[in-house]
Amino acid sequence: MESPIDSYLRQIHAEIAELKDGKPYSTIPAMASVDPDNFGIALATVDGKVYEIGDTREEFTIQSISKPFTYGLALEDLGAEAVDAKVDVEPSGDPFNEISLAEGTGRPANAMINAGALTATSLIRGSGGQSSFKRILSTYSAFAGRQLSVSEKIFDSELKHGHRNTALAHLLRSFNIIEDDPAPVLSDYFRQCSVLVNCFDLSIMAATLANSGRNPLSGKQVLEIGSVERVLSVMMTSGMYDDAGAWISSVGMPGKSGVAGGILAVLPGQVGLAVYSPPLDEHGTSVRGLATAQRLSRDMELHFVRAARTGRSAILAAYDVTETPSGIRRNDEAADVLRNHGDRARVIEVNGDLHFAGTESMVRELSSLADDVELVVLDLRRTDQVSDVAVRTLARIRKGMADSGRELVLVEGDGSVTEALGTSARRPVTSFATRSAAVEYCENRLLERYGTHLLLPDHVPVTASPALAPLEEADAVALEALMTPKSYADGDVIRRVGLRFGGVYFITSGQVSSTSPGPTADRVKLNTLSAGMTFGELALGSGNRQETTVRAVGPVEVMVLSAEAISELEVADPRLAVALWKALTRDAYTRVEQYLRETAVRIRE
Repeated sequence: MESPIDSYLRQIHAEIAELKDGKPYSTIPAMASVDPDNFGIALATVDGKVYEIGDTREEFTIQSISKPFTYGLALEDLGAEAVDAKVDVEPSGDPFNEISLAEGTGRPANAMINAGALTATSLIRGSGGQSSFKRILSTYSAFAGRQLSVSEKIFDSELKHGHRNTALAHLLRSFNIIEDDPAPVLSDYFRQCSVLVNCFDLSIMAATLANSGRNPLSGKQVLEIGSVERVLSVMMTSGMYDDAGAWISSVGMPGKSGVAGGILAVLPGQVGLAVYSPPLDEHGTSVRGLATAQRLSRDMELHFVRAARTGRSAILAAYDVTETPSGIRRNDEAADVLRNHGDRARVIEVNGDLHFAGTESMVRELSSLADDVELVVLDLRRTDQVSDVAVRTLARIRKGMADSGRELVLVEGDGSVTEALGTSARRPVTSFATRSAAVEYCENRLLERYGTHLLLPDHVPVTASPALAPLEEADAVALEALMTPKSYADGDVIRRVGLRFGGVYFITSGQVSSTSPGPTADRVKLNTLSAGMTFGELALGSGNRQETTVRAVGPVEVMVLSAEAISELEVADPRLAVALWKALTRDAYTRVEQYLRETAVRIRE
């Protein structure tokens, strides 16, 4: 099944591609011939999943998007105090190439404008046999997770036509902000701006910042968290220059643009976004890139105000229903059907916040289901906050599953998600308060599809009871003659905790539910028994005392082989009595095994 995130990105890519405003950057002649229709979007999670659409592998030069990464390297090398002495952290409100220097000291306002970026580049020194630029390029490559290279054509054009930056470098030298000859600094700066990247690379670089400086693909710690904190803070206030206020308001993520048409945004702990589209607005920002960031922020609730506490996966566990049976005892034929087809019903337990990151991990799990999975139980009882984007995405998933013949079943306590999904659906969402009830529903659906009507019978005579299957038919008939028929209405208590052994109850129609006292005042539902099943005999293994309360679920009819009748049988027909106890013991072992499996699951909860 296609991920709703992929289909969403394809949709907005097609819509935003229709924007024809802006023009590619032409101040550097080598960049003027780029195709203005190039447009790619890449979205990378902090665990390395990348969603991409369009021209995401088309290379372009990184330009000013390089600035945060060089600034981060300077912070790693020298520490914040030494770097602050050369470049401030205040938003300038000026365009990227403005001469924005502090009066008297010449200190640039921040490291995102060109004057501050030149200063940051000047702070990088060669080390370990690597020149200053080789160290810069190695850092960028570590962020991208692959070896990057430089466009010599763009570098030569930058060097030849970068007169304003050349003037800025000499002005910074006059204030001793740049302490040595500015020519090597200019060369390094023009080379760093000429590094070739693609949209995919930028998304991984952004995701590395989002992941506290650790590359989600390579696992390498590129920057320490203190440096990441400073870099993202300056990006938030100054990364978009004189458009920073509008960016923070409408996008709400630390961001950085480049005049080649790239744009990068970071939501810490969750995701990195990259867009490539060459036509620029009056601020030097990609027109389609800005529109994409605004749209994603709104639709996927990526604004930092709405951001979740963490980007860890929301998936707690995933398994098929054979691992956690409902607790309903099935006859041998039904049990065989469920063993053979139980993997067609999958349970996915979700926890934490379902904002973008949690929703994305849930979507990834659902989208990767095997083709033969027909029923999906989504257990939402451990979720804290379920955002609107999560509900909208679930609605898309449910529709996609329905279109392919699948069914989504929810488990939640308050029914809020079920209600929200129901408002936009033709058919009500199937929802349950407990996982056991949802699994029971799935089991019955599988039996309907892959078994026969006999596997879900409305009436089962005593002689057809699975518990008496080992007996000869004549022996089963003889036992039936010793039984007493009884009927119960919905909710009637048939057996209560603490009662002495009262015999064996054979359900001939209807269902009963058994509960046990829990650690609090609430009772714990153990299982549901239906026609053909028995109860009461396990009291013999509990000091002749009933340890569960058995209650009718709807109208119920039973045949009771009372304790007195059993005692009389042991005297009158010892052979049949022994055969009865062997059959009941065999059946009890089957039930205890099933109880243990279900109990193991409850302990994990």
